[in-house]
Amino acid sequence: MTAILGAATRPRSEQQDVDTRAQIVVVGNGMAGARFVEEVLERDGGRDFRITVLGDEPHGNYNRIMLSPVLAGEADEADIVLNSHDWYAERGVELRAGVRVERIDTVAKVVHAADGTATPYDHVVLATGSHSFIPPMTGVRTASGDLLPGVVGFRTIDETRQMLAAARTHRKAVVMGGGLLGLEAARALQAQGMAVELVHAMGWLMNAQLDAEAGGVVRRSVEELGITVHTDAMATEVLGTDRVTGVVLKDGRTLDCDLLVVAAGVRPHTDVAVRSGVEVERAILVDDRMATDVPDVYAIGECAQHRGTVYGLVAPAWEHATVLADLLTGADPDAAYTGSRTATKLKVAGVDVAVMGVSTPERESDEFLVISEPKRGVYLSVVVRDDQLIGATLVGDTRKVAFLTQAFDRRTPLPTERIKLLVDLSDGDAEVGVAELPGDSQVCNCNGVTKDRICGAVADGCTSLPAVMDATRAGKGCGSCKGLVQRIVEWAADGNLTEEESASWYVPGVPLPKPELIAAIKEHDLRSVSAVFATLARGGEEDAKSKMGLASLLKMIWGSDYVTEPDATFVNDRVHANIQRDGTFSVVPQMKGGVTTPAQLRRIADVAEKYDVPMVKVTGGQRIDLLGIRKEDLPKVWADLGMPSGYAYGKSMRTVKTCVGSDFCRFGLDDSTQLGIDLETRFQGLESPAKIKMAVVGCPRNCAEAYVKDVGVVATGKGRWEVYVGGAAGASVRKGDLLATVSTTSEVLELVGRFLQLYRENGNWLERTYDFVPRFGLDRLKAVLLEDSEGLCAALDEGIQRSIDAYTDPWARDLAAPSSPGQFRTALPLTVLPQVPVR
Repeated sequence: MTAILGAATRPRSEQQDVDTRAQIVVVGNGMAGARFVEEVLERDGGRDFRITVLGDEPHGNYNRIMLSPVLAGEADEADIVLNSHDWYAERGVELRAGVRVERIDTVAKVVHAADGTATPYDHVVLATGSHSFIPPMTGVRTASGDLLPGVVGFRTIDETRQMLAAARTHRKAVVMGGGLLGLEAARALQAQGMAVELVHAMGWLMNAQLDAEAGGVVRRSVEELGITVHTDAMATEVLGTDRVTGVVLKDGRTLDCDLLVVAAGVRPHTDVAVRSGVEVERAILVDDRMATDVPDVYAIGECAQHRGTVYGLVAPAWEHATVLADLLTGADPDAAYTGSRTATKLKVAGVDVAVMGVSTPERESDEFLVISEPKRGVYLSVVVRDDQLIGATLVGDTRKVAFLTQAFDRRTPLPTERIKLLVDLSDGDAEVGVAELPGDSQVCNCNGVTKDRICGAVADGCTSLPAVMDATRAGKGCGSCKGLVQRIVEWAADGNLTEEESASWYVPGVPLPKPELIAAIKEHDLRSVSAVFATLARGGEEDAKSKMGLASLLKMIWGSDYVTEPDATFVNDRVHANIQRDGTFSVVPQMKGGVTTPAQLRRIADVAEKYDVPMVKVTGGQRIDLLGIRKEDLPKVWADLGMPSGYAYGKSMRTVKTCVGSDFCRFGLDDSTQLGIDLETRFQGLESPAKIKMAVVGCPRNCAEAYVKDVGVVATGKGRWEVYVGGAAGASVRKGDLLATVSTTSEVLELVGRFLQLYRENGNWLERTYDFVPRFGLDRLKAVLLEDSEGLCAALDEGIQRSIDAYTDPWARDLAAPSSPGQFRTALPLTVLPQVPVR
C-alpha cells in the first residue's frame, strides 16, 4: 500500500517555529479531519493559519467507503488514497501520522501526544471518528487485555489485513453483527473461500435501516450466497486459549470457528475529550458552530453529537467540516450547522439498497405504501406526511432513487397517485429527467454537490465525466451517484462531450499519445522513467500508474541502454517471478517448446522437495510451475535449478506451445517442435505492451491451439506454414487472422518478428494483440508487413533485432548482482482488502 503507507511528514521547520500565524491542530486524520483541512486551504482565510494534523493511524488519508471496491477487485489501494503524505507536505501542512493524542490542556492550550510532544494551538479540532465496538463476552480478551488471537473488529485497514491474513490459513468464520458492516464482512470472507455464519442479535438484518419485511428480503439474498444466518441470537462466550475456536450463543448453541469478526457497531472515540474535560454524552457535545463547551475546541464527524444525534455517515461529517472552515477562516461568519437529512444508496452483499428518512409510519395520519416481491428480492416503501416524503426504503430495485431523493431533500409536493412514487405507470423513464431536476438539488450526497455545481463545471470547460468529478468531487464518495452525474454532464454539455483527454495518452501521467511519446523520448534522449516524468509530465510530477508502461516502452526503445529504476517496475518484474494471492511466488523454469530432459526434471523435483513447494503443476503452456515459494528463497531456488526463466510473469513474450510434430505423430506434416523452440529462443523475454503467447502445430488438427494464440503457426505440408495473429482463448475468445502463408521457417521467424515489433511500437499499454489487430486493420497489417507499403519493414527488423541483442537472462544477472539490497527481502502477503464501508 505504497501510496498510503508512506513515511510521516517531517517535523516542523525552523521557519514554522517562528511563524506568527494562528495554529490549528486537528486531532484525527480520517475523512472528517482531512476534509476540514481541505476546506480551510480552499478559502482565502486559510492562509492565515498553520495546520498540524495528528493521526492515530500511520497512513495518509484514505476513503473508507471505497474499501469495498478494493476488496471486489474494482479498485487498487492506491485508488482510494485521498491525501498522501506528500499532499500534506506540498501544502505546508504538518502531518504526524501514527501519533496518538493523550489529552488537551485547555488552559495552556497545548495538545499532548503519546510520543511526548506538546503542540500549542489557537484552535483544536477533534475529528477522532469511531472504533469497532467489542461487546463484553467471556473469553474475548486475554489476561493482558488484548483481543484473543483470531478475534478482530472491522473498521480500519489494519483490521481488514488481519482478517485476510486469517482467511489465508483458516476456513471457518463467524461474523457478529447483521448490520451493514457485518454483512459486508460476511460476504468478503465468503468470497475468500471461508465458510461463514452470521450472528445477529436482533430479529432481522439491517434493523437500524430497514423494517422486518425489507430485512427479510436482504436475508434471503444473503443466504442464497451460501452464508448461514442466525437472527435473534447473541454470542456470550468466546472459546479458545491460544486462538479462537468457537463462540457460544445465549441459547446454548456452539458455533465452531477459527476467525471471529465482531461487527456489532461502532462507538465514537471520545477518550481524548473525556481526559481533557470536554463535555461528552454518547459523543462529544457540539452546538451549531461545531463548538464544544470549551473555548476554541471543536468536534466534527462521527465523534460529534449535535442536537442529540450522532451521525455515522460521511456526508454529515463533511457538512461539519464546511461549516467549521467557514467560521474559522471568516469566509462565512454566520455559518451554522442545523442537522442533516440523510439519504444513503449502497450495495450490501450484492443487493442494491437505498434508505432515506424514516422507514415506518410514526403518526396515525402518515401514509405508508409498500411493494414487496420476496421471490424477486425486491422491497419498496415510502412514508408520506402532509403531502411530503419523509422516508423511503428501496431494496433490490433502486431505479426511482433519484426522483425520491429530490422529493425528500426539497420537500416537494408529491403525485396524487402515490403508486407513482415507486412505479412509473407510463412508458417513459422511471426517473426524473435531468432537465427537470432543480439546480439546487443535491446530486452527490457524500460530497454535497448540486446540479448547479456540476453544470457550472461543464460551463467552465469540463466536458467529460472524469473532469467534472475531479472539479466538483461528485461521484467520488461511495460512487452510487455516478450514473446521474454522467447524465447531467451529458445534458449540460448539450451533446458536446469530449472523450477524456487522457484517453489518447499511452500512460495517464504523460500527456502524449504513443507515437509522439516515442518521438519525444528519442529527441530528449530520455533513458529512465524518472527522466521521462521530469521532462514530459505536467509539472514534472511522477505518476505511479504510468511507471510500468513507461519502463516497458523504454526497454523497447533503448534495449540494453535503458536505465533501470527498481520503483518503475511491478514486483513480478523486480523478482522475476509471479506473485500469488497469499504473497508467495511461482517459479516457472523455461522448457522451450514444452521439451525437457530427465536431468531437468530431477532438478525440478529436488528443488520442490528442498523448499517444501506446496504445489507442482503442469501449465497450459507445457511447462512446470512451482507454486508457493517465499520471496527470500527465490535466488536460492533459481541457483539450484540452474535453468533460465520461463517468463510466466510480466508483460512480455511468454511461451510457445507445440504439438509432437512430424517426428513422432502419424499426422504430423512438419517439425512443429523445433520451430516452436526456435521461436521461443529468438523472442524470449521480449518486452511488449501486454503478454504474448504463441503456438506451433504440425498439422491443421491444431493440438496446441495455434489458432487462438497471439501468434499461431500451422504446418500445411510440403514445407509451407500459415501464420495467424490476434487470436485469444481466455476471457475473450477469437480465432486469429491469417496473416500469410510462407515456405520456410526462416520466413516464419522474420514475419513474426516484424509483427511483434509493429505491435510493440503501436499497441497501447495492456492492449492484447486480439484487440490490436482489429484496431490496426488486417488489410493494413498485410500491406505493411508483406508489401512494405509504408516503408517500415527495415526499421521493424532493426528494432526487433536490437531488443533480441539486448536480452540477458534476468536470473543470471541478478544472482550475480541484485539490483537493490531489498530486492529479495521477505515480503508481506499481498491480498485483497475486506470491505469496510463507513456507517
